[in-house]
Amino acid sequence: MRRIELSDAAFLLAERRETPMHVGGLSLYTLPKGVSEQEFAELLQPNSVKAGDFRKPFGEFVSAGRAGPFGPRYWKEDEQFDVNYHVRHSALPKPGRYRELFVLVSRLHGTLLDRSRPLWELHLIEGLRNRQFAVYMKMHHAAIDGVASMQLAQAVCSPDASVRTTDLPMSQRAYERYLSGVKGRRDNRVVPKERELRVVAEALKQQLDTSVNLLGALRRFGGAFFGLSGNLAVPWHNVPRTSINTRVGGARRFVAQSWELERVKAVCKSVGGTLNDVVLAMCSGALRRYLQRHHELPSHSLKAMAPVSLRDKNDFSAGNAVGFITADLATNVRDPGKRLRAIQDSMQAGKELLKGLSNREAILFMQLTQMPGLLVTGLGLASQFPAFSTVISNVPGPREQLYWNGASLDGIYPASIVFDGFAMNITLVSYNQSLDFGIVGCRRSLPEVQRMIDYLEEALVELEQVAGLRTASGRRRRSRASAGADTGVTAKKGSTARDKRNSALGTKRGSRKKPAS
Repeated sequence: MRRIELSDAAFLLAERRETPMHVGGLSLYTLPKGVSEQEFAELLQPNSVKAGDFRKPFGEFVSAGRAGPFGPRYWKEDEQFDVNYHVRHSALPKPGRYRELFVLVSRLHGTLLDRSRPLWELHLIEGLRNRQFAVYMKMHHAAIDGVASMQLAQAVCSPDASVRTTDLPMSQRAYERYLSGVKGRRDNRVVPKERELRVVAEALKQQLDTSVNLLGALRRFGGAFFGLSGNLAVPWHNVPRTSINTRVGGARRFVAQSWELERVKAVCKSVGGTLNDVVLAMCSGALRRYLQRHHELPSHSLKAMAPVSLRDKNDFSAGNAVGFITADLATNVRDPGKRLRAIQDSMQAGKELLKGLSNREAILFMQLTQMPGLLVTGLGLASQFPAFSTVISNVPGPREQLYWNGASLDGIYPASIVFDGFAMNITLVSYNQSLDFGIVGCRRSLPEVQRMIDYLEEALVELEQVAGLRTASGRRRRSRASAGADTGVTAKKGSTARDKRNSALGTKRGSRKKPAS
């Protein structure tokens, strides 16, 4: 047996029926020419495999040690592994729209994984229009983080449409092949040293604005709300109460949409901001509209937990290597330009806090500062004392067109976690030339979550106006290159996988399909 690290075990400790702690993703594919859905599904039927054929911990289940349920947890190999339990085949009811797909994924995402088995499921979903099919995959957050999940997707996909494989994404063989292609290493466990502990202690002192020793700092961190001067936003300080910060039920609602990466990058270039700054500003504008519609926009700004990867670029191990920055979303600022600048200042201050730490030191720092949150969650008080308003996560994905056994990968839409005090989660993946958003909300707590798709588009248009890329009336300003469209020089539509995805999800420039509910 292998002991489960504290940062991974935290997700097991926080889980209950109303708060499943698994992450997932919905991938859209277009079947290769001349291949039917049935023929493609037969290619993916798992052969006779055993637990040892999968990379750790995907052939292992969670086991308690001698101390029982109150002691440490361990990964233990499943000697009765049944791959047909984990790999499932579903079909959508007619007419096979994205509406029906999102309803199915919402239901699948709200059910707990069976802890007596390895903590993952893969669902092949057929019945979509336009020769598309979908794959929904979910894995417990104790086993993997967002960056590592993107590596799983790439383990069986290839930029070459002619490549064929019968391996599942979690298989050891796919993992070894992927590692050989990227020249990565397998493991990067954090074992803190004395020097690193001293550095972390100093960082804690800075965050708490005090010179007391580490133990005293931790007592104050876990015992009270606190604030700092300047632009640094911190958990619990001036976090307003809204319908997002409430107890959640077990049912989920999932919606998804894509935006062209070049649109967002054009705003970044014009305002001198990062991609993450503009994405946060999009989400801020959308959340502001959502709360205004429900007559609950607070006077204090919403605060978002913005996860940041602490994984070394050559680290391809499972498990979690993630920290967070507290982002002030400036939702109480009406002017979108001023709102964007406030977000930029907040993110810069957060980055400065982690700037002097190595990855190993930053991981330890995050583990220590997350302890109060685990305590509050464990006591069932997260909805009364929310550390943040919501979670907004930007996961870097593959930047080239990929194929799975000849089927073009048209989009990757993440489905993450909501729990008490955080009834909405916004996660996006940058894939090829698009930003693919997946929004998960508590079905009981948050009505009309699907409207967030419209609000994100409106917020992006607003930012384009700030950047001078649109007129006050909302019309896009034309560059010399785009002006050629008026002369009859237009690109051929539907000729690439990107065109298919944009057409399917309604993400053509300047127009979008209304979101599914």
